[in-house]
Amino acid sequence: MKPVIALVGRPNVGKSTLFNRLTRSRDALVADLPGLTRDRHYGEGRVGNRPFLVIDTGGFEPVAKEGIMFQMALQTKQAVAEADVVVFLVDGRQGMTPHDKTITDFLRKSGRPVLLVVNKAEGMRYTAAVSDFYELGLGDPYAISGAHGDGVHDLVQEALDKAFAGRPADEEELLPQDRGVKIALVGRPNVGKSTLINTLVGEERVIAFDMPGTTRDSIEIPFERDGRQYTLIDTAGIRRRGKVFEAIEKFSVVKTLQSISEANVVILMLDAQQDISEQDAHIAGFILESGRALVVAVNKWDGLQSDDRDQVKMDMDRKLDFLSFANTHFISALRGSGIGPLMKSVNGAYAAATANLPTPKLTRALQEAIEKQEPKRKAGTRPKMRYAHQGGQNPPIIVIHGNSLDAISEPYKRYLEKHFRDTFKLVGTPLRIELRNGKNPFDKREG
Repeated sequence: MKPVIALVGRPNVGKSTLFNRLTRSRDALVADLPGLTRDRHYGEGRVGNRPFLVIDTGGFEPVAKEGIMFQMALQTKQAVAEADVVVFLVDGRQGMTPHDKTITDFLRKSGRPVLLVVNKAEGMRYTAAVSDFYELGLGDPYAISGAHGDGVHDLVQEALDKAFAGRPADEEELLPQDRGVKIALVGRPNVGKSTLINTLVGEERVIAFDMPGTTRDSIEIPFERDGRQYTLIDTAGIRRRGKVFEAIEKFSVVKTLQSISEANVVILMLDAQQDISEQDAHIAGFILESGRALVVAVNKWDGLQSDDRDQVKMDMDRKLDFLSFANTHFISALRGSGIGPLMKSVNGAYAAATANLPTPKLTRALQEAIEKQEPKRKAGTRPKMRYAHQGGQNPPIIVIHGNSLDAISEPYKRYLEKHFRDTFKLVGTPLRIELRNGKNPFDKREG
């Protein structure tokens, strides 16, 4: 499981600037829960070979009782509940404020590991930047510059060390082996994930228990269907009562992201009786970027009239057109209709994601694609694609070797992807194509 780092602090201390530096992007997932006017932002970061999730929060007013600041405080409290370690940012140029003390009191009660980080410390002597903040009693402060990157690398390493400190040293060895195909059910609250779990497992209740070695947010449910083993990774927010963080535990985006990363196949559940939201599209995009095999399940289909069904299909074609590689099933989780074909697609998507693609067949398919449609010339040069081989699985990666491949356009890459997908019947899995130029032995600049 990827560790989770939450960025917390009063307004304008530089949380978003640090978030941008850690994620190298603003393409963050947002929890768009009804009634929450200021949202948490989620992104992925990596230091060396250590990946992590990071949460950016709004300005924190722990004692706010109403209005927008109260809603923002709920969001921040949720982020702290989801986090493995909290990075508490303060402003080194402004110095300590009473507001910082209030936040410190809340964080100390939260029980989460906290790193006190003095931001905007560029050009300042360490002692001058941090001396005020020892009074908070959170240990030695870190002095950084989120804008310039000073001290950020060491900070993240320390944060990850703290995040893993509470986990078993050999966590991966404690995970159950050979649990079959891991399926993550993801979707907005009340879309029917729990009902589908009940139907698949054959129980009148959701079986919720923690497997050894998993983090506090992971619930895995093993089951068997038609003689085949599966493990459901639940993202429905079902936990033992003692682990629920007050009433704000409605929906954990972090839990969903972690479950997607852990899965072999993701079932993205949509509610046929609600519009497809930006949240649905964001989660779908993350599934695609993660390279996970995918099946789309549109639930509560039995409650719609013919005209409404046509509208739902049009809405999906417009908003989720980038998921055309995946099978879509219209189901009723409550009545059990459509479940058989859905699971057949899950098996097919897993088989496609883990397929072995022999080099001779890949190269033959490549030559067939070129014969049907050659890549266009660019600056008088036509790319020459010589052979292809498989570079990885889950998702399948096809590596094409040749010369002048930088000239291949994105539309032509999409054409190749479709050709390979059709040739090898790769339904339900993303497909990556990598282009590698051969070295020119007469070019002394190469080699």
